[in-house]
Amino acid sequence: MDTSKHHHEPKRKAPLKALIVDGQNNHAVWPKATLMMKQYLEETGLFQVAIYRTRFTWGAEREKEYLPLAGVGATTDLENPQHDPDFAPMFKNYDVVISNFGWKAADWPEDTQKAFEEYMSSGGGFVSFHAANNSFPDWLEYNKMIGLGGWGDRTEKDGPYVYYTNEGELVRDPSPGKGGAHGPSHIFPITIREKDHPITRGMPKVWLTTKDECYSQLRGPAENMTVLATGKDVSGKAPTDRHEPMLMVLDYGKGRVFHTTLGHDDFSIESVGFITSFLRGAEWAATGKVTQPIPDDFPTAENSTSRDFKWKIDGQ
Repeated sequence: MDTSKHHHEPKRKAPLKALIVDGQNNHAVWPKATLMMKQYLEETGLFQVAIYRTRFTWGAEREKEYLPLAGVGATTDLENPQHDPDFAPMFKNYDVVISNFGWKAADWPEDTQKAFEEYMSSGGGFVSFHAANNSFPDWLEYNKMIGLGGWGDRTEKDGPYVYYTNEGELVRDPSPGKGGAHGPSHIFPITIREKDHPITRGMPKVWLTTKDECYSQLRGPAENMTVLATGKDVSGKAPTDRHEPMLMVLDYGKGRVFHTTLGHDDFSIESVGFITSFLRGAEWAATGKVTQPIPDDFPTAENSTSRDFKWKIDGQ
């Protein structure tokens, strides 16, 4: 009789704990975007995902059918972003925090800001998703975490522009000007600048997004920051003629930050390039390593690839 069977199975490591914070975003897709990211993360088998939302929401109208699916209880959608004095996630219970806040999101309570700074400096993980780099222009430590931001009256006072020239030179440009611009949504090329980083290792040197916004003229402290990949606006209405940071990593104290500017709308978040870089970035922010392979349907310099999103009720 074989009694040893149960003793030799490898113990499954408990999944990484991820927290998506959201509630106020100028991007109408946000309630759906949160659930897309949650499902993508959970489908890897690596993550268990919770959502923490401000009780006053803003910009939820278009995708309101997704609001209750987050399982966070009732919230109130308002005409304008409003400060939620009770917004206080337990950051320290999570391996990685993902922000799906956007432009004009009301400031977090001061204690919550301090708790997040403490969480990050002592070794937490953070993912800044698309418009999260528009948020909180006056919160200095947050701007150090994201490295570069846009809009919210960001100017040269907030730090330099950072970009690659068409000749491949990395530039930090302190000249005066506003922070944040983009042309129309379109398919554009991503160029990998650090091919040996765990997040980008194995990706083709150039690959195409789906229809998305190519953020440009981002500026900020840009300290302890590595630009992993850039995007080039080829819409014909580009705000700049240069390669703009799209995927970045930063150190903040002992914490790790993955910053992606991609993901403007649901069709952007369905991009295999977005999904793969987001999932690998989240794993790296949580652990410092990446175990997920580059999938077979990853885009190339010639082909943009995407996956139709279908919400699976309770993982069915």
